[in-house]
Amino acid sequence: MYTEVVKASYWFPDGASSPTTGSVVPQSSAVLIDSTLFTHLFCAFADLDPQTNSVVVSGAYEQEFSNFTKIVKKKNPHVQTLLSIGGRNADKSAFASMASNPTSRKSFIWSAISSARYYRFDGLDLAWEYPKDDVEMRNFGQLLEQWREAIEDDAERTERMPLILTAAVYYSPVYDSVSYPIREIKNFLDWVNLIAYDFYSSSTTIGSPAALFDPSNPKGPCGDSGLKEWIKAGLPAKKAVLGFPYVGWTWSLGSGNDAATSRVATSAEGSINYDQIKRLIVDHKARPVFDSTVVGDYCFAGTSLIGYDDHQSVVAKVKYAKQKGLLGYFSWHVGADDNFGLSRAASQAWDAKETKTTSGDNH
Repeated sequence: MYTEVVKASYWFPDGASSPTTGSVVPQSSAVLIDSTLFTHLFCAFADLDPQTNSVVVSGAYEQEFSNFTKIVKKKNPHVQTLLSIGGRNADKSAFASMASNPTSRKSFIWSAISSARYYRFDGLDLAWEYPKDDVEMRNFGQLLEQWREAIEDDAERTERMPLILTAAVYYSPVYDSVSYPIREIKNFLDWVNLIAYDFYSSSTTIGSPAALFDPSNPKGPCGDSGLKEWIKAGLPAKKAVLGFPYVGWTWSLGSGNDAATSRVATSAEGSINYDQIKRLIVDHKARPVFDSTVVGDYCFAGTSLIGYDDHQSVVAKVKYAKQKGLLGYFSWHVGADDNFGLSRAASQAWDAKETKTTSGDNH
């Protein structure tokens, strides 16, 4: 399936912020999505049953997943939806086991295709984060090849449009010293979503969570270096989609009781949605700062430092993706946006007839 441009976001039912309390609540927000701002939306996440190698949707989200495509296409009939399987918290050993032989791969593939057709999705997205060694990477490539063949067979058999097939991958083509199977990715996927964020988190040292550039640390992670490595490894620019976050990370800078009472409220792991950050900036009279060197934002609230992406960062990254000839961009995740402000800015930046030089292009 030929795609001219990707302006996408992931939708995650557990990730929406309550409009009254700002707390993360397990409720659907799909009906609220302004789908006119996107060409593609990823519904995340379906799971992998390790016993049967079949794709399953949690019973709590069965209705939300089954209605997702219908809901978002009411506002935008042209938006395409993909069922994303896996995610950061998925059982990695289950994916490794499934991908280890043709029979279990076949069970998974046909279950995934059947699920996509049943829930009326336009495609499938594999979010295996991440194959950890040479064997798993080789099996990952074989899975993609077998999956593409099955998608073409399904399209011929049903006389329907073939499903889109994508994967969410590490920001670099090398994960933990192991290389992705570039040939299979190039030949069998429509595109890959480069996870160019979460470089630093609350459990690590302080750093820009989604830096596009990092001139002060040449060996440090950043979106630009990762993309360059992918292109150098053989991935066509039109197979790459650049990711950025609508979720920030916090670090506590204080100690003792004073720190405990003035620390901002976040998730258990220290992440915080963009709409919550905007409220904290108002409540704490914080001064947000845009760092044009790395293309990222930060602010101080109480004894907490928050690193995130605001409008300038998102616009700069979208312009960068367009200038580099990429297929498009995606965000994680739409439920964390503040009244679709970031999504609207991103869409407008991509559609702009002229793009100015992004700060840091010479790095």
